[in-house]
Amino acid sequence: MRDIIARCEAKGLRMTEQRRVLARVIGAAEDHPDVEELHARAAAIDARISLATVYRTVKLLEEAGILDKLEFGDGRARYEDAERDHHDHLIDVVSGEVIEFVDPEIEALQERIAARLGYRLIGHRLELLAVPLKKSSEA
Repeated sequence: MRDIIARCEAKGLRMTEQRRVLARVIGAAEDHPDVEELHARAAAIDARISLATVYRTVKLLEEAGILDKLEFGDGRARYEDAERDHHDHLIDVVSGEVIEFVDPEIEALQERIAARLGYRLIGHRLELLAVPLKKSSEA
């Protein structure tokens, strides 16, 4: 997987120093940060980076296919590198925790459904919204 800066340059995007900082922050993220969190992380490296710069850069990277925008039902758009290995998401709607997972059975089922409907699956996005199971105090 090429880093985000290299992919931006390959697409002919102008990479200012602030965009480079933001690209490094996004590339290092192991979670699904929203714009405000990306701003906080980038501003910790370069205090001159404004929230408006982060919004513009994220939009540019999304339009270029470098970032994926994720909507987890909490009203905040979150982002991840579009070239990360495929995975699905389970979102704990109580805590907001996002759990990444890959399940071969789900992957195979999606392929079978597409084939049954006369299609070849070329991609998908699966987001499961869930609440924690109540732990019974009775054993």
